[in-house]
Amino acid sequence: MATQTAKLQTYIWEGKDRSGKTARGELMVANQLTAKAQLRKQGIVVKTVKRKPKPLFGERSKAIKPMDIAMFTRQLATMMKAGVPLVQAFDIVAEGLENASMKKLVVELKADVASGTGLANSLHKHPRYFDDLFCNLVNAGEQSGSLETMLDRVATYKEKTEILKGKIKKALTYPVAVVVVALVVTALLLIKVVPTFAETFSSFGADLPVFTQLVVGLSEWAQANWLLGLIIIIVGVLGFREAKFRSKKFADWVDASLLKVPVIGDIIDKSVVARFGRTLSTTFSAGVPLVDSLESVAGAAGNAVYYRAIFKVRDEVTSGTQLNQAVKNAKVFPTMLVQMIAIGEESGALDEMLEKVAVHYETEVDNAIDNLTALLEPLIMSVLGVLVGGLMIAMYLPIFQLGAVV
Repeated sequence: MATQTAKLQTYIWEGKDRSGKTARGELMVANQLTAKAQLRKQGIVVKTVKRKPKPLFGERSKAIKPMDIAMFTRQLATMMKAGVPLVQAFDIVAEGLENASMKKLVVELKADVASGTGLANSLHKHPRYFDDLFCNLVNAGEQSGSLETMLDRVATYKEKTEILKGKIKKALTYPVAVVVVALVVTALLLIKVVPTFAETFSSFGADLPVFTQLVVGLSEWAQANWLLGLIIIIVGVLGFREAKFRSKKFADWVDASLLKVPVIGDIIDKSVVARFGRTLSTTFSAGVPLVDSLESVAGAAGNAVYYRAIFKVRDEVTSGTQLNQAVKNAKVFPTMLVQMIAIGEESGALDEMLEKVAVHYETEVDNAIDNLTALLEPLIMSVLGVLVGGLMIAMYLPIFQLGAVV
């Protein structure tokens, strides 16, 4: 099957539908005969079918993002709830996609399912886009005969998770981007602008203010070593990423350190708890055994400290300890989560309680991000003012002093 799906081509077709109206569209199939056969099954009287010509400079395909997968899952769930057969639902979804990479993925999944492979097994063939948690939930839906309900839950889980990740990324990206721009502007001023002023000052024949001398000295160093500094920064960033990827010990240290950063650590804490609640609620309500659910939750934690803590919880639950007590013993989860789990276990509504925990902490993350943004904006403006304004003051200070003497 992998060989067959690898040779899929896009064909442009034109014909008439059952009402006699002209219809046209595109199909991604193995060959022209397969295209005609599929169109006949849809009641299309085929007039022409030809391979879609490739663009002169090649087709530029976009990467498949997690939110694309969430949207695909939502569309699939909606159509299955409306009674559309799974294979036909794939066709409808693929027809509305503009991303060529996503369209190809959907067509490959459709070909697999149409050949008799289960949806979960088809998804397992694409681990880059569908992780074990996703596939296990879909498999649970197939086994229980409630695939459309499970796809709806998975879609909600993916949407909420990606929205939360997007907000955290936005909160962290904004200040970093502004600081980088500030450093670039400062470097350009030191390398290009300050030397011009320094040449002018050399004709004054008088001692420059200490602050100006400091900036001129910094400018001379930047001119002589800017390439070395740039290489050090690039090597440092790449080295950090490589060390985090290759060394588990270093990656764990980074995760633990991030939790200790003021404000940022609190946001990460709450986001992990929100993800814990939503993932465990989704898997538990799907009928996945608690021990297996905790393994999936650990994989979705996104932080090494919580990853180890959740596996500790799983081991205690396996030995007979109640979930709320095991979570309490981990000593990293908030008291509210422990209490809500205890209420859920006593009332038999654990999935509902975990859902409420997830909603609560997602709201907490939203508020924390809003507060962080409000706090950072004036702080960033102050940093920009000190960097750029300080350089300008240093350059004009000798001119002001000269004017005062005259």
